[in-house]
Amino acid sequence: TEQRHYAHVDCPGHADYVKNMITGAAQMDGAILVVSGADGPMPQTKEHILLAQQVGVPAIVVFLNKIDQVDDEELLELVELEIRETLDRYNFPGSEIPIISGSALLAVEALSKDSQIQKGKDPWVDKIYQLMETVDNAIPLPQRDIEKQFLMAVENVVSITGRGTVATGRVERGQIKVGDTVEVIGLKDTQTTIVIGLEMFQKTLEKSVAGDNVGILLRGVQKHEIQRGMVLAEPGSITPHTRFQAQVYILKKNEGGRHTSFLPGYRPQFYVRTTDVTGKIESFKADDDSPIPMVMPGDRVKIV
Repeated sequence: TEQRHYAHVDCPGHADYVKNMITGAAQMDGAILVVSGADGPMPQTKEHILLAQQVGVPAIVVFLNKIDQVDDEELLELVELEIRETLDRYNFPGSEIPIISGSALLAVEALSKDSQIQKGKDPWVDKIYQLMETVDNAIPLPQRDIEKQFLMAVENVVSITGRGTVATGRVERGQIKVGDTVEVIGLKDTQTTIVIGLEMFQKTLEKSVAGDNVGILLRGVQKHEIQRGMVLAEPGSITPHTRFQAQVYILKKNEGGRHTSFLPGYRPQFYVRTTDVTGKIESFKADDDSPIPMVMPGDRVKIV
């Protein structure tokens, strides 16, 4: 837009994509929730809102799509009401969240006829302009953690012939410059390396700061030594761990969670930043420290 440069993460509305949404949403500064005006909120819509709430997406704008398929104004009003109630249920300010309605298909069709189409020339394309103006205004400019110690979770690793290994990801906090020393931490033994290049949106940089999606060229690191899920961090700033104590809430079936209980020794998947790894639940007790034989959906427990 005229005001901002957006990096867009698409989260398709299907249960299998929940895993990808967790890795993506944990990094989102806001979300556009797309709901069909013809169908209203679907089960996966609720799942996405719940997930957005859990991973702390700070603001949402709603795009009510496919309104070209709906002749009845009252039906659209009902759908809008249902969306606002659903957002309220998951602690988003439903009555305040902006809802823009339009048709993505008709906007795309108009754009494919004339890719240079200007504002004011097509009502459906104008709806998309209106959506992005709303996103500009309704999603606050994120406060980046530039002053903190550098940390970036590795999303992808590419080998560039003749240059070396590039780790890509979003800088979570701090800043990084060419020539800085970083540690590669997690999944394998920690190793130390030097940043010999930075790139963002196909441009070479001298420095990158929190919030940037960046590629970092690392000296002397082989592609097989670094993988998605590891982190790059300022030396000495963090240490890897393999045992944790956590307070957790076990989602119920209707919240997109479990149908059944589990016992000690249960091995779930853990999603931490960009990694997913199988762990083991050694022991658990109730929130008030009393012993419990098993964990049921809906329980709040302390686990190791």
